[in-house]
Amino acid sequence: MSSEYDIGGVDLTDSSYTVVQSLIRNKYRATDASGDVVLRGKQKMFKLKEEFPFTDADGNDAFTVKAGGIIDVAGDYALVDAATDEELVTLDNDYSLFQDTWTVRDADDERALAKIESRGALTTIARNVLPFGHWIPHKYEITDVDGNHVGTIAGKFSLRDTYEISIDDAEQVPTEPVVAAAMVIDAIQGN
Repeated sequence: MSSEYDIGGVDLTDSSYTVVQSLIRNKYRATDASGDVVLRGKQKMFKLKEEFPFTDADGNDAFTVKAGGIIDVAGDYALVDAATDEELVTLDNDYSLFQDTWTVRDADDERALAKIESRGALTTIARNVLPFGHWIPHKYEITDVDGNHVGTIAGKFSLRDTYEISIDDAEQVPTEPVVAAAMVIDAIQGN
């Protein structure tokens, strides 16, 4: 994938990451395959428009994901580079009871760059309607614009939301937005 989606100061060149939510609020950290923290993100509280600032391992601002509208459960979220204040991509949520679908789009021309879709309608329905459905771990497939499999985001059963992100072909998708999407999806959908 073109380097136009790279974010300065963030090195996401591994093929696997682990994302873990803190116990208290929508606060996340992403570690690489060696267990080193590469990214931290959190949901800003008490904002009319949802906002998720991200920092690198040293605490320097990297990027922010901002909702396009107020209480935007199904809508667009812009990923804004902290250094340039430019929108790089949008995370477009197509909310449904049957399947969670997110499209990573170029911020300028809105062309699709990748899709992140939940697997299995029955699992998605159970997560949305059963009293303890939120305990069922998510599993997403990441595909390129042609629908080819490029990776997965797999939830693990634990007290804290934990996701394993595996990217089999990083040449086909922008890695930073996919890793950020794993954190943002969890927070937005109240997982």
